[in-house]
Amino acid sequence: MHISLLQCQSGQDVSANLQFIQSQLEQLNRENVDPAALSPHLVVLPECSLLFDGHERAQISYAGDCHHSPLQAALSGLAAQHRVYLVAGTIPRLADDGRLHSRCYLFDDKGVTLGHYDKLHLFDVNVADATQQYRESDTFCPGDHISVIDTPFGKIGLSICYDLRFPDLFRALRLAGAEIIAVPAAFTKVTGEVHWQVLLQARAIESQCVIVAAAQWGAHNQGSRETWGQSMVVGPWGNIIAQRPTGTGWLHADVDVAEVHRIRRNMPLAQHNRFAPPQLMCR
Repeated sequence: MHISLLQCQSGQDVSANLQFIQSQLEQLNRENVDPAALSPHLVVLPECSLLFDGHERAQISYAGDCHHSPLQAALSGLAAQHRVYLVAGTIPRLADDGRLHSRCYLFDDKGVTLGHYDKLHLFDVNVADATQQYRESDTFCPGDHISVIDTPFGKIGLSICYDLRFPDLFRALRLAGAEIIAVPAAFTKVTGEVHWQVLLQARAIESQCVIVAAAQWGAHNQGSRETWGQSMVVGPWGNIIAQRPTGTGWLHADVDVAEVHRIRRNMPLAQHNRFAPPQLMCR
């Protein structure tokens, strides 16, 4: 299976961010002379790919509800236009309590929504960078379910950025059948430099899944935020299959899901684990 991760440097201008993603997908089409003749292609976007703002509350004006979401429609349209399966980063969706969910959609190559996931773990931390305090819970509320979705590539589990620090989520996704886990992210430069790669490799080893992590990179919005980058594809043995340390653009990799099952047969961690499984439900 062929996977392409897009590393972005998104900002406050939704139209400019959308144009960048469109131009990159057009580049994919130029490289694939006859896309219709190819096997299905999975594309993964990073967190906040259409809107990356220094103030989380700016997300509210772009949030859609269950009846209408222009950002969701735009991403669905891109998946259909370019005939790719799309893990569409994150967009804001209105929640029942007046805050937002940070939601990741997975679209098929006709733009049909196969499933979605609302970020479970909110980034309320202090970081030694220019922002210093991050309080996602001021604007966002956490989701209440996990998501594993059937695709031609295998069963794909969804997670988002800060979720990477919580191994129980990845165990829950594995137990729900995940073979591949997507991690759209916008890790800060300070935390990413020391933790990003080791966490991705640890989660891959523990879950025995392929981890596909598309990241934001660089200085955003006149330097008010800085992200680490290093989009990566990590194999179920913890091996780095491909990575893009810096810059914007594509990271491509070919992945064999059969390797996931070979490793699980040889080292059956799921059967050996004596601790109770996580309780959140899959939908």
